[in-house]
Amino acid sequence: MYAIIVTGGKQYKVAEGDSIYVEKLNANEGDKVKFDQVVFVGGDSAKVGTPLVDGASVEGTVDKHGRGKKITILRYKPKKGARSKKGHRQPYTKVTINSINA
Repeated sequence: MYAIIVTGGKQYKVAEGDSIYVEKLNANEGDKVKFDQVVFVGGDSAKVGTPLVDGASVEGTVDKHGRGKKITILRYKPKKGARSKKGHRQPYTKVTINSINA
């Protein structure tokens, strides 16, 4: 059984026992989180939401918070001598999926 959930403006395909990296959540490590925005539930009988599946939810546990690898942003304007170099590290939350309720 698997589900497609929406969090942080992105969609993730999850199954029980999976670990996923999502946009940073406002929860402490070890806390339980519940994802109510379930778009699709697959398995023996598929349920497709319009746009969300009624009564479906996915529960998980927050494992850790962190920041991703650094990306370098380089802006350059030719013939002007204008250059700027910036770095960015996106924060994330690692969540382990415990159960899918459909």
